[in-house]
Formats: sequence, structure tokens, C-alpha cells
Amino acid sequence: MTDSHPPRGGQPDPNVNPRSGPAPQGRHPGDGQPRQAPRFEAPALPPQKPKRALVIGLAAAVVALLVLAGVGLALVDDDEQTPSATSGGPGADATPTPGGSESQEPGDNAVTARSDSDLGNVCEGSQILNAAPYDGPSGAKAYTFANSPDQPARWSSTSIPSNKPYYAGSTDFKSVSVVGCLEFVGGEGTPIECEYKDTLLKQFTIDYVSSRYKLTFYAAKTAEKIGDGGIVSTPANRCPNFLSQYNKNTMRVYASPDTDTIEAALDKLLS
Repeated sequence: MTDSHPPRGGQPDPNVNPRSGPAPQGRHPGDGQPRQAPRFEAPALPPQKPKRALVIGLAAAVVALLVLAGVGLALVDDDEQTPSATSGGPGADATPTPGGSESQEPGDNAVTARSDSDLGNVCEGSQILNAAPYDGPSGAKAYTFANSPDQPARWSSTSIPSNKPYYAGSTDFKSVSVVGCLEFVGGEGTPIECEYKDTLLKQFTIDYVSSRYKLTFYAAKTAEKIGDGGIVSTPANRCPNFLSQYNKNTMRVYASPDTDTIEAALDKLLS
């Protein structure tokens, strides 16, 4: 039996396995160690061409297509909008009709009404965007407003009897298509003196003057004139029961427009 222990003081024999004995002859020096797989160098890839030229080319093609499409559309629009000299275009000889200008662009002073008093802006030339279109007298609803010599740009509503077919309540302002504007023209005649008392029961005198107003009717949605109501005169025959306002500097007040004359003008316009 072979002694596997190394000689005392010496190094162990590298060719002797303590358990299996000496290594067999004829093996490669590397036998017994794990074999490493052979390494293969990856072939070098050819340099890539820059993509900028491709991107620029595609962008130029897209731009060219858009330009051509735009020119084509412009040509189609011109052909469709230019009327023929022989056949004439739509509305070439059309006669204006009530409400026919509803498609026009709203002006800079157009107003969206939030209450019945906002329709008084028609008397200052404003269109009411949410008013009913005026398509003629049949079924039309109306409001009337009047200004005063002291505040010509302030328009106060005047009453219309509820039994009239063109009457509209204060909450039905969106159904109104006609606005009558009573513009103060002037006073006339000799005023009458009317006695009143203020909140402190102090008596004061007011000169009550006859008045004249020019009545004009407009379409509420477009602010276009649709009719004349003539001159509405109101004589100062007797003192009113109360005064809503008066000029404290002149101590003078003008008679409000006569309601019967306004109703007659509305009946004529909207009958």
C-alpha cells in the first residue's frame, strides 16, 4: 500500500491524488481544470448612415403634399363661391325679408340679456343675442322703452296691456322679437304746477310739462329698424298721482308717453 503522506518537511507530489493515486500519464497539463469555450470576435458592423437626410426628405415631401392640398382647396372654394355670370349666384337679386339678416355677425356692442330691462339696449343700437328672431308681425312679442331729457341714454320700460297678443311678461324677455324706442323730442306748452310732499312731509312744487316722443321699432336680435310709430304726444292736462323721478335742479318733469298712442302704433305694426 502506497503511503500517500508527503515526506516529512517536503511538499506533496502534485501528480498524486491522495484518494485515487497518481494521475494517469498522457493527459494534457490542463486536464482536471474546467475547459473554457473558445472566444469569437463579432464582425465589425458597417458604419450607419446619418438619418438626418432621410428625415429632411420626408418632411419636405409632407410639406409639398400639404401645399398642393391647400392650393387645391383654395381653387375649389373659389369655384364654389364665384357665381356664374349667366346663371347668377344665390340671393343675387334677393329681396330683403324680415329676419333675413339673422346670419350676420354680431357687433361689438351685442348683449346677452339677463332680464327684461336689458332689451332697452336695442335703443342704443345693441343686438340682443338671445332674443327671438323677427320673422314678421304674426306671433311677434314686443317691449317698449322711453328715455328722458335728463338721461337720454337711460331707457325705462313702458307698460303694455296683458290682453294684447304681442304682450310678453317680464320673465319672457327671450321671446321678445320687437323693441319700440320712444326717443324724447322736446316739451311744449305752458307747464302746470303740481304740489307734492317729500319723505319728511315737506311740500314742494314741480312744473309738469307736456312732451313729445318719436317712436321707432327695431328687431331685437339684429337692432335693425323695422318700422316707424310716428310722434307720440302727451299733454300735461293734470298732475300725476305720484312722481317716480324729477330734476331737482330745474324742479321740472315731463309727461310720460301716452300709452294709448303706443298701443295704437303697435296694433298697426303687428296686426
